[in-house]
Amino acid sequence: MRALIALSLALGLSSISSLSTAQSVLPESSRIGTFKQVEGEAWVGPAASRRTASSGDGVQVSDRLTTGKAGAATITLKDGTILTMGPDTAMDLSQFAFDSTTQEGNFLLDLLQGSVRVVTGLLGKVNPELFKVKTPTSVVGVRGTDFIVETEAAR
Repeated sequence: MRALIALSLALGLSSISSLSTAQSVLPESSRIGTFKQVEGEAWVGPAASRRTASSGDGVQVSDRLTTGKAGAATITLKDGTILTMGPDTAMDLSQFAFDSTTQEGNFLLDLLQGSVRVVTGLLGKVNPELFKVKTPTSVVGVRGTDFIVETEAAR
């Protein structure tokens, strides 16, 4: 009897564990990028339902990405764009479309607070007018390939 209870408990815990892992795995069709490195605390999703980010996790359009006070994260997008989030940063991946055949698409990042270093990929090089970073006080049109944007939290 005890062996049966222990086996049931082990199976139940392993199924719960696989469910939480499955939630962080995105289908390839909706994935626009991947966390390459995560240090400290980093999350994906709105505050009420956010999940902890780990290296290898996917990101998709409309995701809110957040780091803690000692956190940092690097995300690589499908076009080769690299986003490096500093500590205490919140940003939304508002728009991203990329056609690997034509190399056309668009990108809009809403930086809500904190800092992000952006090294543009093909989108920023082929269509710089469609590559934008928005802060609470401005919209930055990108004409370079490596830049840092920083903003304070809205008051």
